[in-house]
Amino acid sequence: MNEWMISSDLLVYRFSPLPINHPTNPRCCSCHHHSYQLPLVYLSSSSSSSSFSSSLSSLRCIREDKNFQQMSSPSGKQPQVIICKAAVAWGASEPLVIEEVEVGPPQPMEIRVKVVSTSLCRSDLTAWESQLSMICSSIADILLLWNKYVVQTIVESVGDEVTEFSEGDHVLTVFTGECSACKQCKSGKSNICQALGLERRGLMHSDQKTRFFIKGRPVYHYYVVSSFSEYIVVHSGCAVKVNSDVPLEKICLLSCGVATGLGAAWNVADVSKGSTVVIFGLGTVGLSVAQGAEFRGASRIIGVDTNPAKGEKAKAFGITDFINPNECNECIQQVVKRITDGGADYSFECIGDTGMITTALESCCDGWGLTVTLGVPKVNPVVTAHYGLLLTGRTLKGSLFGG
Repeated sequence: MNEWMISSDLLVYRFSPLPINHPTNPRCCSCHHHSYQLPLVYLSSSSSSSSFSSSLSSLRCIREDKNFQQMSSPSGKQPQVIICKAAVAWGASEPLVIEEVEVGPPQPMEIRVKVVSTSLCRSDLTAWESQLSMICSSIADILLLWNKYVVQTIVESVGDEVTEFSEGDHVLTVFTGECSACKQCKSGKSNICQALGLERRGLMHSDQKTRFFIKGRPVYHYYVVSSFSEYIVVHSGCAVKVNSDVPLEKICLLSCGVATGLGAAWNVADVSKGSTVVIFGLGTVGLSVAQGAEFRGASRIIGVDTNPAKGEKAKAFGITDFINPNECNECIQQVVKRITDGGADYSFECIGDTGMITTALESCCDGWGLTVTLGVPKVNPVVTAHYGLLLTGRTLKGSLFGG
């Protein structure tokens, strides 16, 4: 049964849980049956996001155009330039500006899609606040269409050589694609494609050019997707088709936070039945980790967060114990070790705090403790830890988009 629970700073949407053997990678998740519903999703607002709300007030991310549920059949004509609205970042920490942009037609192996639903990721805020210029340092004249993922779209036109998509298809777009031909893709061990992986130059893969312009001036893509535009162009390897019956405004949440958390628990950590898990940070990603651990049969799932309001609500996502560091008289790692008989089997850092990565590592047990880091740090990207933590059998792994 679906339900919305809304308060001043919390938004919770409840879904039925996925079956354990359901694929976690959005690129292979068709969601074509009603029993394959989305996991629980938790969204938290923050003061730093208020400027985005005001900047985007004239750009509806969830479209109300009910007639645009199925595009017309191909007319045989070549796709033309589309003029639409988009939110553009002119520089780091500068307010987004709603601009009229020109969106070029898709080139070979590309599709142009109409954005129907989108959302915001914490790492997008991090880039906007402090790292935008670092991400695009190779671009001399920086303008960026904003927001890299979490987007549900409908295909408007397709470029040459595209065989898996047609006009009118409902698709999810993702910020890291899959070419199916490189060493990484063929390995079956990684989702970091050598051809369509993290694109930081703001250009399309096929010709190293942008598809966006403002009055003839190039506007660069942001991590492939740029979903704060009414129309976007993406490589076909950065999209996955979903059934048209799936609600557009709900399925988009699979494109980032949910997949990142579930995949970290299922694919990267491979949480075992009866194990103990500790999760640092109970936002969308952290609570998705909790659900992934619960689905895999973890016996104890400990959530750590400084927001006391999350403690009770987190139980719906599988959290069995809640620790608020502000209410503890000892360091968190000691609390975890004390209540887990020497440390957790798995720990997940979902905040983007390099100091917390060390804390998570220290919270794991000797011999086999595994720490997975998922967050993107705003400052100080260097992790420091005593070599003894690794010498005694602990493992530290990174996870991008669920592995």
